[in-house]
Amino acid sequence: MRWEDGRESGNVEDRRGQRPGRGAPIGIAGLLAVLAISYLSGADPRQILSLLSGLQSNVSEAPSGGGASGPPGDQMGRFASVVLASTEDVWRGVFDRSGRRYGEPKLVLFSERVESACGFASSAVGPFYCPGDSKVYLDLSFFRELESRFGAPGDFAQAYVIAHEVGHHVQNLLGTSERVSLLERRAAKREANALSVRLELQADCLAGVWGHFANAKQKLIEPGDVEEGLAAAAAIGDDRLQREAGRRVQPESWTHGSSAERVRWFRVGLERGALEACDTFRGSS
Repeated sequence: MRWEDGRESGNVEDRRGQRPGRGAPIGIAGLLAVLAISYLSGADPRQILSLLSGLQSNVSEAPSGGGASGPPGDQMGRFASVVLASTEDVWRGVFDRSGRRYGEPKLVLFSERVESACGFASSAVGPFYCPGDSKVYLDLSFFRELESRFGAPGDFAQAYVIAHEVGHHVQNLLGTSERVSLLERRAAKREANALSVRLELQADCLAGVWGHFANAKQKLIEPGDVEEGLAAAAAIGDDRLQREAGRRVQPESWTHGSSAERVRWFRVGLERGALEACDTFRGSS
């Protein structure tokens, strides 16, 4: 994948090495100090407390490292930033051509655990998108797991992972996620799982749409890259994961789709390069 000379995104938050939190409580001594300052200055103590809380939050949540790509030599951080920038360029163009505006998501790089608008999460959950704050969350160690555990090496396989999560952001902007969420709340468990599968397969297809334009417009894709992406899609199918865990394959419990389904829809997006091609909710799709 030709990414080394690509533009880096300005929408990356580097929280690696940080502990999620909201800052330490002010304590009795601090409260007395606030009251003293209020008495001497005539300021409202609530305003002083609010200011201190804001400073604590900024200290605990400020990004670490050297900007979007982290410290010098941070190749993986820079790679993620370049891939995100590519998705920005592709989806801005797709939305512009349909008369819509594309609001760019943020990419949060973290290590071990992170706090989002969707709550606390550990690296064990894998990469995820939170519609509450329009951010993609990624522990870069997942890329090592993608190769060692799932047998899906390669930089395009890693790019597919980011593009899939950005696909969820596209669904959020289009209102698809909200509509599916409403249907899931009204449905029985089996039907809710089926809806979740269709939503995830659509995100795979949208990742393919990004790959289509990344190849046509940005010349990022090299020979063998598409195969890497397809291998990654196959590696994280629900049926394969259930087999590897020593469990019986149970389609009614799937949330992301089978390996064959994920490969199929990623390929549809790659070949067609159109939002309309990614209607995984139509009929027996």
